[in-house]
Amino acid sequence: MRARRLLVVGAAVLVAAVIVGRLWQLQIERHDEFRELAGSQQLRVVELEPPRGTIFDARGRKLAVSLDVDSLYAAPSKVVDPAATAAALAPVLGRPAAELRRRLAGDGDFVWLARQLDPPVAERVRRLRLAGLDFMRESRRYYPQQRTAAQLVGFAGRDHTGLEGLESLYEEVMAGEAARRLVLRDANAGIVLSPRLSLAEPEPGRDLHLTLDSHLQAVLERELEQAVARHRASRAVGLLLDPRTGAVLAMSAVPGFDPNRFQEAPREAWRNRAVTDVFEPGSTFKLVTAAAALEANLIDPSDLIDCGMGSITLDGVKINDHHPFGELTFREVIAESSNVGAIKIGLRVGRRALHEQIVRFGFGRPTGIDLPGEEGGLLRPLERWQLRDPAYISFGQGISVTALQLASAFAAVANGGALYQPFVVAATGRGGVRDAPPRRPQPLASPISAATARTLERMLEAVVEEGTGGRAAVPGYRVAGKTGTAQKPVAGGYSPDKHLASFVGFVPARDPAFVGLIAVDEPVGALFHGGDVAAPVFAAVAREALAYLGVPPDSAVPPPSVPPPPRLAATAPETPGTVPDLTGLTARQALTVAAASGLAPSLHGAGFVARQRPAAGVPLAEAGGNLELWLGAGAAGGE
Repeated sequence: MRARRLLVVGAAVLVAAVIVGRLWQLQIERHDEFRELAGSQQLRVVELEPPRGTIFDARGRKLAVSLDVDSLYAAPSKVVDPAATAAALAPVLGRPAAELRRRLAGDGDFVWLARQLDPPVAERVRRLRLAGLDFMRESRRYYPQQRTAAQLVGFAGRDHTGLEGLESLYEEVMAGEAARRLVLRDANAGIVLSPRLSLAEPEPGRDLHLTLDSHLQAVLERELEQAVARHRASRAVGLLLDPRTGAVLAMSAVPGFDPNRFQEAPREAWRNRAVTDVFEPGSTFKLVTAAAALEANLIDPSDLIDCGMGSITLDGVKINDHHPFGELTFREVIAESSNVGAIKIGLRVGRRALHEQIVRFGFGRPTGIDLPGEEGGLLRPLERWQLRDPAYISFGQGISVTALQLASAFAAVANGGALYQPFVVAATGRGGVRDAPPRRPQPLASPISAATARTLERMLEAVVEEGTGGRAAVPGYRVAGKTGTAQKPVAGGYSPDKHLASFVGFVPARDPAFVGLIAVDEPVGALFHGGDVAAPVFAAVAREALAYLGVPPDSAVPPPSVPPPPRLAATAPETPGTVPDLTGLTARQALTVAAASGLAPSLHGAGFVARQRPAAGVPLAEAGGNLELWLGAGAAGGE
């Protein structure tokens, strides 16, 4: 009996020793291992995107914000009937039922079904009361002003990464730090979320405070859209710059898009064409030619230039003007946009001096604006210029620029001779509060002297007061600017019927509040010149912008009498076989009508037809093919 008791006790001690040893191994030696295993089975780390920084316009209006919205997830192991659940969700989420069923059919404990739902959609899902489904709060990018400044602001994707515009360029600034959330699985494989389980709280991104004013932006976009519709154009670009700083006040390309639904728009609508697209500037580039001549002291505004009655031959090639002008002053060459006159000025300047002036204005290289995708234009090195290049470039052919480069050059004239680096972001910040100090304007160069800038300013005023830019006039203000009607390059030459109509100007001319550029691509119809298509858009934008900014009218400037648009010759009733009535027409229109009647008119002065000889109604046989036209200020029209 004693031996038996000793055996039982020994066995018990041995079993106890084994149990204790095993417990020691499990609870002490392998404690960390099993705790890690338990954690891996019970906990899951889910990263949640932080709120991106807000984008504000110059007056604190929100252009891009982050909103808290619901995202739908499922615990597949808790879904009772994957097929029925998928069938119920499919029409609400707008997703194929088969795709949802595959996601629900697994045995995992967490799977996303839909991210960043619109509130009405989330509420419809809640009303379904489906087992195994729940919501998690996430941040979603929203653009409250929709299409306004869409190309400039850009957009962020579902994963909160900036894809276009400022959202892309300032990704690291605006992204913030993601939150790490622990998802706890209970004994029934259910999902439990609790703020106490957060490993790290999200750090919101920094805000951007822009120079852009969303009201001016909306005005610009509205007028561009109306111009595209009115002239059946393919697209249009516009921008407003502060010439004293280089700050962008508005920048738009039409057609646009809604960044809240960017997937629905063609990719080309995302492009900020003011900085990404290059074009031949046409007659607006005569500003540079004029600046080069004035800087070299080669010519005065009153000097006469023989415009060869509309043609010039260089290296065996005949170049035609858009009007058969005779002698014009330098001032009138710019006002009436004579190509032959500009060529003669450019040849007088010389290839080296002209090239140097173009470079000083910043053409041929990016401006350095804080926007993605900027192009530098096309300016061939001087050593690659051919014999005729100075002539063509003098009136804006054979060189490509961006809208921003061209506006910046005019801004240098408007501010007295300084070329500033354009910029869009004035400051960053947090919680709507700007950092200090804000960004300072950055001068890049002094392409012209103050004296040259003043002379050019007066010459550009004449373009609006007497020349091709009459329809850019704003009552009560001096307006300075230049029209352009560039033929579009095609294989082997230039298209006869595709044009880029443009106007670049500033107002008030003597103390500019802004520089504006309007470019309308491929207008269709009888009116396709910059003076007829783009100049009125500038005037409409300028009128509203000046009132909005509170810019007082110029003292000592009587409100100009701006007549209605010029009548088209085709609509004027004429008696067959007689001299047509050309009064009130632009020089270009008068020449077209006269040529149809077999007449070769001589032009005197610049502007619009004030009188003619022989008078209207005289039989063509008596006129003998001769016609003299005297031009002066009057109704505005094309170049």
